[in-house]
Amino acid sequence: MRLTPRRTPTTSSTDPSRIAATSASLRQKIGLAIAALVIVLALVIATRPATYRVTRSTTVSAPPAIAYAHVADFHQWDAWSPWAHLDPTMKTSYAGPDGAVGSSYGWKGNDQVGEGRMTIVEARPGEALGIRLEFLKPWQATNSTRFEFTPAATGTQITWTMDGENNFVGKAFSLFTNMDKMIGSDFERGLVGLKKVAEAQTRSAQFAVPAVAK
Repeated sequence: MRLTPRRTPTTSSTDPSRIAATSASLRQKIGLAIAALVIVLALVIATRPATYRVTRSTTVSAPPAIAYAHVADFHQWDAWSPWAHLDPTMKTSYAGPDGAVGSSYGWKGNDQVGEGRMTIVEARPGEALGIRLEFLKPWQATNSTRFEFTPAATGTQITWTMDGENNFVGKAFSLFTNMDKMIGSDFERGLVGLKKVAEAQTRSAQFAVPAVAK
């Protein structure tokens, strides 16, 4: 009698069950890798600073009272604000006595300016002005803004500072954007405009200290 060798069953590389198992394993590995990346990214974001500060200064050939008045009276911001002309159709509103604590300025415009409100919370004529800055759209945030006016040999040193808080989204945003550079460039342009209008008024033959600066 002739014996026939027994053959060991083999699994084809195209076997559906094997393909399904390989695919499931691959998906699991990809899922674990993505989860690990998300966790690492979340940890990195969590370590970002919880607050930020942007400050810029300039010196103007004008007395503190004149420089202060152009900031304390919100009606004067159109002449020097770096954001005033980003939207020609922007709607604005004013409330309260000019230059006094509680005086406010609201705006609503296109995507470049959004919607928000500024309210004076501290007013020391010729010395300092504190403003609560509220962004309402396209995102919500409340920052503290402060202007300081210090007598200098050639006029007045103006320091513009903004302090804000970073929530989780803000921390994530800071990974890709330099807040100091982004906002600081606006402050620099604004101070150039403020210097121009303050010095022009100082040179004017009709020079007089505005009421809001007294």
